[in-house]
Amino acid sequence: MSLEMAAYCLRPLAGAPAPNASTLRNDMPLTAADLWFTFTMWAVMMVGMMAPAAAPVLLLFAAARKGRSGPATLYFALGYVAVWTGFSAVAALAQSGLHLAAMLSMSMSTLSARLGGAILIAAGVYQLTRWKEACLTHCRSPLGFLMSNWRDGNLGAAQMGFRHGVYCLGCCWALMCVLFAVGIMNLVWVAGLSALVLLEKIGPAGAWIARTAGVAMIVLGGRTILS
Repeated sequence: MSLEMAAYCLRPLAGAPAPNASTLRNDMPLTAADLWFTFTMWAVMMVGMMAPAAAPVLLLFAAARKGRSGPATLYFALGYVAVWTGFSAVAALAQSGLHLAAMLSMSMSTLSARLGGAILIAAGVYQLTRWKEACLTHCRSPLGFLMSNWRDGNLGAAQMGFRHGVYCLGCCWALMCVLFAVGIMNLVWVAGLSALVLLEKIGPAGAWIARTAGVAMIVLGGRTILS
């Protein structure tokens, strides 16, 4: 996303009228500042979207260390954040590639109905796989995760946080990729996907919700391609 596009997206938040989208180009060369802005946007968005779902294991870890000195809980959180920061870097590169190929709209969704539909179908199919189920099982059982992966010390805490982050990434990466199909700055979809992640991980029927959402995405993707 170029800085010109960023200005287009942020001006309404500042109360200023947005420029006419037809006057903006989405195939302008990217600068280092553009890449940094894109990465930062993804990193902040990922932390904001995943923090509520990660809260149970973080609070449980903090409770297990109650009465002990040292910033181990912070190291656990940093290990978790490191995983999603890495995903943010990959997502930023993917967005930059789509931008350079002139395949992103001003709402930062793919201009190709086939590509958008394919992303939705792929995300939906992943929701039905054993990899998704396995990662979701770890995410839904924070106590079991801590008991089977416990490490002492700050380094151990960081390793635990990183490992839990990997399971979380395995559970949710495909859902985050849906943003390329529906609009990276589409706040309705951002909120909806955040709620879906939370329901999958802490809801009483999380596995059923994940599979239902997968079927819905496959259907939506097919309709997008055929429309």
